[in-house]
Amino acid sequence: MKQVGQAIPRTDGRLKVTGAAPFSAEHALPRVAHAVLVLSTIAKGRVNAIDTARASGMRGVLAVMSHKNAPRLPREKPGGEEQKPPPPKLNLLQDDEIRYNGQPIAVVVAETLEQAQDAARAIKVRYAPQPALLDFQAAKRKLRKPKEQPDRPMQTQRGNVQASLAQAAQRIDVLYTTPVENHNPMEPHATIAAWEGDHLTLYDATQYVSGVKKNCARALGIPPEKVRVVSPYVGGGFGCKGNMWSHVVLAAMAARMVGRPVKLALERIQMFAPVGARPMTEQRLRIGAGPDGRLLAVVHDTISHTSVQDDFTEPCSSPTRILYASDSLQTTQQLATLNVGVPTYMRAPGEATGSFALECAIDEMAYALNMDPVALRLQNYAEQDPEKNIPFSAKQLRECYKVAAERFGWARRTSSPRSMKAGRTLVGWGMATATYPANRMPAKAWAGIAPDGTALVRCGSQDIGTGTYTIMTQVAADALGLPLEKVRFELGDTEMPEAPVSGGSMTAASIGPAVHRACTAARDKLVTMAVADKASPMHGFNAAEVETADGWLRLRATPERGEPMAAVIARNGGQAVTGDAEAGPGEEKKQYSMHSFGAVFVEVQVDPDLGTVRVPRIVACYDVGTVLNAKTARSQFIGGIVWGLGMALMEKTEMDWRYGRAANANLADYHVPVNADVGDIDVVALPGNDTRFNELGARGIGEIGIVGVAAAVANAVYHATGKRVRDLPITLDKLV
Repeated sequence: MKQVGQAIPRTDGRLKVTGAAPFSAEHALPRVAHAVLVLSTIAKGRVNAIDTARASGMRGVLAVMSHKNAPRLPREKPGGEEQKPPPPKLNLLQDDEIRYNGQPIAVVVAETLEQAQDAARAIKVRYAPQPALLDFQAAKRKLRKPKEQPDRPMQTQRGNVQASLAQAAQRIDVLYTTPVENHNPMEPHATIAAWEGDHLTLYDATQYVSGVKKNCARALGIPPEKVRVVSPYVGGGFGCKGNMWSHVVLAAMAARMVGRPVKLALERIQMFAPVGARPMTEQRLRIGAGPDGRLLAVVHDTISHTSVQDDFTEPCSSPTRILYASDSLQTTQQLATLNVGVPTYMRAPGEATGSFALECAIDEMAYALNMDPVALRLQNYAEQDPEKNIPFSAKQLRECYKVAAERFGWARRTSSPRSMKAGRTLVGWGMATATYPANRMPAKAWAGIAPDGTALVRCGSQDIGTGTYTIMTQVAADALGLPLEKVRFELGDTEMPEAPVSGGSMTAASIGPAVHRACTAARDKLVTMAVADKASPMHGFNAAEVETADGWLRLRATPERGEPMAAVIARNGGQAVTGDAEAGPGEEKKQYSMHSFGAVFVEVQVDPDLGTVRVPRIVACYDVGTVLNAKTARSQFIGGIVWGLGMALMEKTEMDWRYGRAANANLADYHVPVNADVGDIDVVALPGNDTRFNELGARGIGEIGIVGVAAAVANAVYHATGKRVRDLPITLDKLV
């Protein structure tokens, strides 16, 4: 039976539920010491004095590292990649300058965690504060253009938007805002650093083991081959673990200073400053349409905040440029610079925030035209990429609308706001479109068929909870022709073949083809061995006439003629038969526009007196190409949708802008959805096979689930209440 597509339980599930899966802070190393970060409490200025004397003398303390005694790291030198300085977002105790509140300014290392925490509290710091940039409105007076990103232009224009807007029968001009949000994975950032001579091993909570290897080597000024990064299990990342942050290098510096392994795990409160967040955005949408609903002009202008230390851009206009056909379109992106920690990628960066503004604006236009929101979208359906003027590799968005609408019962909706009720409770139905680019990057893999007929497959990727262990085992089993239980897939180590970051929904789409090719190469070697072996029933036949299944080699024409793989290996030296391969994108990206699509329908119930919003049900349908595992795919869709609920109704990092510090830096005050907040979620993926994208026909699905959900909820809230909330999250104070 073919394994790809089956709802196979997670191969790592038992290890996780029994606590046997080692996460980064759980690797047992002898003589490991514990480190604690000390963070700044001002947003800009200098450390005038730092008194570490009392802390250094406390019981169990091994070292206190600050800018006064931290090892000096290399600065930029002329030369190649290895001579570049560390990324500017890092704060590595090389000077006394403070750039944001929550910046690392010291590291305490002790025998136990409690001793390190106690000593960290004993450090006294005196600052020389300077006026900080903490007013977003003031920062908007000095906006600047961001650097261009590959495949994501920051400024685009086609047609004459002003003339088209002037000709429009109906126009809207609306402003939407989204707040700072934090990732809050269950597993905080954590690193164990261990030196053996001049070789460094890092056990790190990361979405990119190879990236940590390269960037840490750059920061320390050592060759990359002297750094190994191990990360077999990651307890969620959602983007914040895609970059290497300061604590990783600081742990390595501290380990070298004390001459023993050092474990540095961030406290929950420390997850709100030095390891990134989603930037706040302000998005203005101007749309003009004809009386028939055809979009004549779309203008999407975005301002997002960034840091004085390094730039990050939330590319909100990405979905706007490809979702709907419009002769005239303009998008702009500008940055407002603040003294805060550097923002970073957060699940569906750009698409999540941008779709909220775009899909709410489309809903507003539907009401202005007195059109059904689905009908308006179909009226402006883009048959090909309207920006690049090339066909999509595959697109089933029409079918997504149809299937989701039917499962939801959209035809029973009455269009007027406040027209649907359940008793006194206001009921609203809303919908939105989802899209996310299909990304892939070069990846390598290795496979070996052992003499006992089992197989080991390796790829230096990461499993951030998405099911990579499981789906790659399925891909390998099919390619090798082995039962699932005879295949072991390993990842999470830079000593394995290199793979890209587990971000941008690209892991399965990137490493899947490499795994398939490596396994195919090993299988083909074994088949070649068999047809050349006089003792084999395959002898003398062409390799194309031989197939592998259930651990056997068989002739395709006469399947009863065959033998176990292990028998062939045993007669031919008894050594593992191996194969390695690399796979990556080619010229197809110039020929096709590659995206996944979906439709999200939401029902809300709003208390007319209290303004509380409940979401009893969501229906969503997606076009994502080949689904590699029905069970893990469903989990990914549902996880994204739940994240979208949080974005719509709860999530906001409450910043105290007097000081540039998060006021709700804990999971008690930073609200995320829990079981009681989540109603019925009905998700379906359409059958598909996008082989123009990659040979497996599979696109990534980790992020598309969140896209459009916040807009669908907001549109449903408007339908229920008649109040259009354009400022996330939609809290009860905005409805009463």
